[in-house]
Amino acid sequence: QVHLVESGGGLVQAGGSLRLSCVASGSITNINSMGWYRQAPGRQREMVASISSYGDTNYKDSVKGRFTISSDNAKNTVHLQMNSLKPEDTAVYYCNADVMEYYSPVDYWGQGTQVTVSS
Repeated sequence: QVHLVESGGGLVQAGGSLRLSCVASGSITNINSMGWYRQAPGRQREMVASISSYGDTNYKDSVKGRFTISSDNAKNTVHLQMNSLKPEDTAVYYCNADVMEYYSPVDYWGQGTQVTVSS
């Protein structure tokens, strides 16, 4: 199993920046990829950014050029640097780990951290 703990959310004005961090513990050697998802009230959870164990990254179109995902393998940590934040980025942000367990992928989630962007 993998345990994920997020930090770094908060309230920021439009145009500002925040940096989210997610620390993984447990069976971290079996992690295929990690990522950040978000869920706004009344909306489905959506992928924001992901990074594979090889370092390949993927972003939601609306955050490209503004958000950057990175990993610090030595600290088992994934960061999401969010710049030029917009009110529509307001949501609860969840860290995700895609983990191979007994030859099948399993998703693990953090508890979520609130990001609020005021206009």
